[in-house]
Amino acid sequence: MRSASMRRSASGRSGLWTYHWATCTATSAIAVLWNLLFNWAFEHWESRQTVRGRNVRRRIAHAVGFEGGLVVILVPILAWWFGISLWQAFVMDLALVIFFLGYTFVFNWMFDQLFGLPASAARASATPVSAARPGKPGRRR
Repeated sequence: MRSASMRRSASGRSGLWTYHWATCTATSAIAVLWNLLFNWAFEHWESRQTVRGRNVRRRIAHAVGFEGGLVVILVPILAWWFGISLWQAFVMDLALVIFFLGYTFVFNWMFDQLFGLPASAARASATPVSAARPGKPGRRR
């Protein structure tokens, strides 16, 4: 039979798991919403630029802007959630920021390679992605 302290410990672990699950869910939902808002704003800005395309400089600006904005949003929330200082929350978030900064850059570059640039970055003479038919050059309906 389990002692009272073991039951408290088990329920404490369960409560801790729920607490971490809630933190992960909340921060993920915030990141998804920020992703939608940031990409909309970035592509709106990008569509007004005279130079089209996404060079390395623009991709770095996109990744840094996205991650920087996410830090500004999440650090105060994490500080409040865990009852720690803003500095402690920033340090806690730093490893994730460094990892996801590179991940954001590589993911968006690969996404653009696979699916083409969005209309905001496409060159005027480029064939729209929907019109491209890879693997069947010259074939028309």
